[in-house]
Amino acid sequence: SLFQALHQLYYDPNIENKNLAQKWLMQAQVSPQAWHFSWLLLNMDKVPEIQYFGASALHIKISRYWNDIPADQYESLKSQLFTHITRFASGSKIVLTRLCVALASLALSMMPEAWPWGVAGMYRKGQVRSVLAQECGSVFPLLEQLLQQQDSPGFIKQKVLKCFSSWVQLEIPLMDCENLIQAAFTSLQDPELFDTAVEAVVNAISQPDAQRYVNTLLKLIPPVLGLQEQLRQAVQSGDMETSHGICRIAVALGENHSRALLDQVEHWQSFLALVNMIMFCTGIPGHYPVNETTSSLTLTFWYTLQDDILSFEPDKQAVYQQVYRPVYFQLVDVLLHKAQFPSDEEYGFWSSDEKEQFRIYRVDISDTLMYVYEMLGAELLSSLYDKLGRLLTNTEQPSTWQHTEALLYGFQSIAETIDVNYSDVVPGLIGLIPRISISNVQLADTVMFTIGALSEWLADHPVMINNLLPLVLQALGNPELSISSVSTLKKICRECKYDLLPYAANIVAVSQEVLMKQIHKTSQCMWLMQALGFLLSALQVEEILKNLHSLITPYIQQLEKLADETPNPSNKLAIIHILGLLSNLFTTLDISHHDDDHENTEVKKLPVQQGPNPVVVVLQQVFQLIQKVLSKWLNDAQVVESVCAIFEKSVKTLLDDFAPMVPQLCEMLGQMYSTIPQASAIDLTRQLVHIFAHEPAHFPPIKALFLLVTSVTLTLFQQGPRDHPDIVDSFMQLLAQALKRKPDLFLCSNLDVKAVFQCGVLSLKFPEAPTVKASCGFFTELLPRCGEVAPVGQVVHENGKVLLQAVLEGVGGQASRSLMDHFAEILFALNKHCFSYLSVWIKEAMQQDGFPSARVSPEQKETFSQQILRERVNKRRVKEMVKEFTLLCRGLHGTEYTADY
Repeated sequence: SLFQALHQLYYDPNIENKNLAQKWLMQAQVSPQAWHFSWLLLNMDKVPEIQYFGASALHIKISRYWNDIPADQYESLKSQLFTHITRFASGSKIVLTRLCVALASLALSMMPEAWPWGVAGMYRKGQVRSVLAQECGSVFPLLEQLLQQQDSPGFIKQKVLKCFSSWVQLEIPLMDCENLIQAAFTSLQDPELFDTAVEAVVNAISQPDAQRYVNTLLKLIPPVLGLQEQLRQAVQSGDMETSHGICRIAVALGENHSRALLDQVEHWQSFLALVNMIMFCTGIPGHYPVNETTSSLTLTFWYTLQDDILSFEPDKQAVYQQVYRPVYFQLVDVLLHKAQFPSDEEYGFWSSDEKEQFRIYRVDISDTLMYVYEMLGAELLSSLYDKLGRLLTNTEQPSTWQHTEALLYGFQSIAETIDVNYSDVVPGLIGLIPRISISNVQLADTVMFTIGALSEWLADHPVMINNLLPLVLQALGNPELSISSVSTLKKICRECKYDLLPYAANIVAVSQEVLMKQIHKTSQCMWLMQALGFLLSALQVEEILKNLHSLITPYIQQLEKLADETPNPSNKLAIIHILGLLSNLFTTLDISHHDDDHENTEVKKLPVQQGPNPVVVVLQQVFQLIQKVLSKWLNDAQVVESVCAIFEKSVKTLLDDFAPMVPQLCEMLGQMYSTIPQASAIDLTRQLVHIFAHEPAHFPPIKALFLLVTSVTLTLFQQGPRDHPDIVDSFMQLLAQALKRKPDLFLCSNLDVKAVFQCGVLSLKFPEAPTVKASCGFFTELLPRCGEVAPVGQVVHENGKVLLQAVLEGVGGQASRSLMDHFAEILFALNKHCFSYLSVWIKEAMQQDGFPSARVSPEQKETFSQQILRERVNKRRVKEMVKEFTLLCRGLHGTEYTADY
């Protein structure tokens, strides 16, 4: 039967017969008979396909059904495998490989039996590594001999270098590797051995322990510097692999050991020569990533060197600053040259992937420049400004746009993160920007981003706004400058809103025009609305209402039209877009200035407005329209989410000012959630509970909504909540928020606290980590209320054991290890607020056989229980106990696998 099935599988043209044969053979592989027939199939007179099936069956039996083999047969199985491996050494490669895999499985399965320290020994790599490292004295002389022998074939030298490369990773003292490293340097001259030699040298130099052997490190500088001629030739001939490899070696030595080498003051010149070699690699000719891929390797070296120089005591630091400040000024020039775009023609041939890699490379350069500012200070900005000034005023030698863009990019990189308010070159720069002749998208983008980076400076020097704002408004109309122009306008409106009054009408008009023309993509339209929200926040109420009216009316009219149409995919997108625009506008329109964090805005703040908030006025006007839209789209989670987002963002921004809307919003939310429960409605309910539940005037509608949402969700739990982890997650967060802000909600006679508690326990067993985390949050808020809220106390006393059982199941291995801190918080709260009950419950739970895991002994369970019951003050200790215990439960305790856990 077996041979017939194999024949069908390999040779029968009928696909159905093949499938049947495959099914039957898979069952045969796992059958008890497989132990016997596998060896028969491995006879040398069988074809390779049949032999391969036999070897595979053996591997499956050994790896999955190890317990079927009596211990007294282990040795004979091992010797049989060795015999067959020897036999197949000159036979079929695929069968040999499969037999070797089977032998590896056998070795792993036998380890616990063969090693005195049991399963944990499998993970004790440290001990094995140190034993191996001690043997390098026997291995290295052989490797040296083979490398230095003139008649050693290339493939042997290749193996020697790979072997050395592996051994040095056992943290062998660097001085013991000296001869082999020197031999590897010699091998770099052989093109066949080059890549392997690079790997060996880099691995040897990069050992964490290598910095202890300073004398050896100093001996390595000359051979590294000796590679400079080979590097130059490689660069000239366009040999990117060779230049890349040599650069890796120079950077490995410089980056890993800069502190140790800087400390050798008498050798400062040789280290400086190494630094200059790395500078050559940074400035390697060609455009990354098309003509060169080496320069990016060097960037972290410059961070490391600077950190090490700045970490010295002041006297020593001053000496090194003197030597290395000129080097870092040179680095800035090199980086700005590397950041330049290629010619328009060349750039046109780049693939989208190459353009993206170049963009990321420029971001890395930007980060490096920002970091270098720490060393060079204001002098760096002055240098950039002088160069830009000379470039823009030199009429005899007109510069390329790439040169201008790179200098501006350098300035922007620094201004984006450094406070340039005290720089005396910024006014001059702002005078230069309008003089830049913008003929190109990349240059225009950088001009925009530079203006954005200077927005905080403009807030302190509002007289300069007029120099730059027209450029931004003009760029808004260009779809190619969408991201840079919109984000810059948003920054200006956020930072300078109190100084934009003279320009407000113009900004709104231009923005409206580009929104109506649909020039920008959705996300930029949302940013633009946020910009307008910031802008309007600083105006008088009547001005805000007037601008809001002109801004929103076209969208309201469009929404009214859409609300009358039969739902379809295209009008759904239009509805979501309009609701998103309103949400984003209301996110930042804040006349109470809750978010103002500038100290100096106190002076500029307008008097607090009287009367209703403009956002509330608008929301009340469109409320019925939104309800109408909802009535048609209640089944659609995205539309419901977009509606909820409008109110959620408004509530977050307006806080108490939102109060007039609370009753009608609560009513609408209740209707929505009763019809089709959705997570976004619960999230909005949670916001309302957070802000308004503690205020007596708003408590009745909030309470009614809370009870309704709870009642509907409990019904959902009865029907089966597994399909709605997002709703369960949001519901648990709502319950936790209610307990935190207004525990009185749990005193309501028509709230079934017991059912809520049971839902929480059920939620602890969900596979989704966020849901479990939210459920833990609910219980850590609930348990401290045992004493003050009678229904809570009663439910916990009656059902707390079920909760403990669920928590211990999670700790025992049912839940992800990442959740253990959250389970520990429940245990801590139980111990703190229900100690007398917990001591009984934990004893009863732990008496169950195999609970919470078959891997823990009764003694270990008892120790854990006592530890938990003793610790009522230090929550961190309880978390450590739970982490220890969960590792025991999972059979992972003491393994290297969990060393960092």
